[in-house]
Amino acid sequence: MGKMSDAVQLGLRLRATRERRGLSQQAVADALGLPRTAVTNMESGNRAVSTLELTKLAALYGQSTAFFLSPNEEAEDLSIVLHRALPEMAGSPEIDQEVRHILDLYREGAGLRGLLGQAIELTVPNYAARLSSVGDAIRQGEAVAKEERRRLGLGIAPIVNMAETISEQGIWTAATDLPDGLSGLFVNHPSIGLAILVNVQHWPVRRRFSYAHEYAHALFDREETVTTTRRENATELVEKRANAFAAAFLMPAEGMLDELRQLDKGQPSRLAQIIFDVAGNKGIEAEIRPRPGSQAITYQDVASLARHFGVSYEAAVWRLKSLNHISAAETATLIDQKEMGKRYIRLFGFFDLLDEGEAPPPPEQELRSQLMRLAIEAYRQDEISRGRLLELARKLDVDGAELLELADATRTD
Repeated sequence: MGKMSDAVQLGLRLRATRERRGLSQQAVADALGLPRTAVTNMESGNRAVSTLELTKLAALYGQSTAFFLSPNEEAEDLSIVLHRALPEMAGSPEIDQEVRHILDLYREGAGLRGLLGQAIELTVPNYAARLSSVGDAIRQGEAVAKEERRRLGLGIAPIVNMAETISEQGIWTAATDLPDGLSGLFVNHPSIGLAILVNVQHWPVRRRFSYAHEYAHALFDREETVTTTRRENATELVEKRANAFAAAFLMPAEGMLDELRQLDKGQPSRLAQIIFDVAGNKGIEAEIRPRPGSQAITYQDVASLARHFGVSYEAAVWRLKSLNHISAAETATLIDQKEMGKRYIRLFGFFDLLDEGEAPPPPEQELRSQLMRLAIEAYRQDEISRGRLLELARKLDVDGAELLELADATRTD
């Protein structure tokens, strides 16, 4: 960074992290027991930050002191960072083991990419931007969702497989056991690259939204090593932005309107039409009025929208409200009718849109698919041995003999 002073560099990082958390300078000053001007001077590099103050700031922002003091030095071990971000793992050996297993697979995948020369050039855009209000968060989330759909050539169509869409961008995706209350997390670390984990205990419709939410963190919040999504931090601006992105990415505004038209809903109560009268060489204005009540959006329409876009009934209701297709009163009525909507969904057998039952269905297998493809290609190019391929098969819990047979088949001329 040239000769920028350490104090100025620290100040910039403190300000950026505070803004990402949606905290005002006054709120931080109150937490530290300091006047607001002290925080202002810290962030401008005009006041030294004591060790005690930095420790308090790091705790307030959910970071380590090393994050602020040495952002450009060798990265801290991922396991240490992850355990700090997820303190619950210390009391749950099973979850700790599952997360470690997924991280090990991510490292294996990063190593295979390196052998194949695919390692590092990330094409995923970085849309990092400052946040100052909830309005900012929503506008940024929705604007980037629209841009990403354009960039990926998705148009207004539903996204068939959210995990696959993300993994095709070179981001590791997997569902695994996570602590209760944690729907997902995003990781950016030199040892693995960009990665997303979602809670396997959640049903597919919720995992789908979580994948989209964490993808937003990959697009906006890449500066932090670990970003967690849990009930406790739902009020943070970065979380509101990620939620706005997920809703707009899964349910694009134009797509919602188009689907409403297919349902013969969503039209204004009065529609003016101009007809050209060839005999009189003039325009004739006519007014078309739909049948009274025919444009009302019902729980059945919401269920149809949920099925079309692969989201929950509740997510479809709130998206309709955010797009001003329904009023606050209509929103409340439709939410009250959610059980009717779910009964409708259940009647037609779309169980992946529900979040009920004894246990959620098996998770998506995008990570296994990614790693198997890389392993077979590395074997084909003689970058890994037969024994290494069989070792990877064991880690992936797939039949080693079959994987070897499939890999050998790629070597035939």
